[in-house]
Amino acid sequence: MIPESVIVTNDIQSELTTFFTQNNYQKIAMIVDENTEQYCLPLVLDYLPEHWLIKIKSGEEQKHLGTCTQIWEYLTEAQFGRRDLVINLGGGVIGDMGGFVASTYKRGMDFINLPSTLLSQVDASIGGKLGIDFNGFKNHIGVFQDPKRVIVFPELIETLSDRELRSGFAEVIKHGLIADADYWKSVSSSDYKDQSWMEVIHHSIGIKGKVVAEDPRENGLRKILNFGHTLGHAVETYFLETENRLLHGEAIAVGMIMEAFLSHKFAGLSGEELEEISNYLLKIYEPSAIEEKLFDPIIKLTGQDKKNASGKVNYSLLRKIGDCGFDYQPETALVLDSMFYFNSLLK
Repeated sequence: MIPESVIVTNDIQSELTTFFTQNNYQKIAMIVDENTEQYCLPLVLDYLPEHWLIKIKSGEEQKHLGTCTQIWEYLTEAQFGRRDLVINLGGGVIGDMGGFVASTYKRGMDFINLPSTLLSQVDASIGGKLGIDFNGFKNHIGVFQDPKRVIVFPELIETLSDRELRSGFAEVIKHGLIADADYWKSVSSSDYKDQSWMEVIHHSIGIKGKVVAEDPRENGLRKILNFGHTLGHAVETYFLETENRLLHGEAIAVGMIMEAFLSHKFAGLSGEELEEISNYLLKIYEPSAIEEKLFDPIIKLTGQDKKNASGKVNYSLLRKIGDCGFDYQPETALVLDSMFYFNSLLK
């Protein structure tokens, strides 16, 4: 179920022309980073109206209030109003932050996403979650607000490095694990480099779109989209400002292995499926072990997870491949065991 606001197309010229014919904006700002300015903007520039270009630095470490302030200042100085438009040309960082900036500037202006990474095309740009990191905590400040349009142009992922493409593939894997066993079988039957991306993008957006339509504000079912993210975000956050910094999908792959272990111990996932999941993720991501002295600080970071309630850390766990539940609360000792399990696979 692809949301009506999301268009997946190989004809970016037609879609952009149609959008700007149907929607009249006096002023348009486009947010890019140095990578999307160089590699992605030339692929769409000829089909865009006159616009202001706002350039920020790339990377998760830029996703904070300071960068938002710079963008708000630019919009203010250029006298943008509520009836103007922001275009986010980039991955999850630009989509999350650009959408947050637009949704809060003068109480909200329209924005559209042109997602440039696999991660943003199949996941981050879909569902209206917007936000920034705060005091080291990922997506700690944010809002729910749908973009006016998401135009997914698969050709843009051809600009990605292998590492960035593989990072985005983690969310594809997650979609199969939580909601579609046949999809998992399909994507896990080959390497990430050998996927049919147009089919994968359509299928993943359909899975996420269906879940979000049933639970837009993450009061229940939508929590399953966080499988692998409770521990994955904690791992990502811990290493964010170190020389061992992980990309989002790399950290989520680690989180999915650990949370698959928790699923086996706590939610009914079979040992055979645990092994199947772990082996594939290890093959694709080749992660490094985590020093035992870091276990406690990483677990402490899960205390800031947005699914938590009443002081308890809530996990989304697999009952079986293709069937995920939510609001599980495994004991800390079991969470520690999941980290020991992860390390044991790398010996």
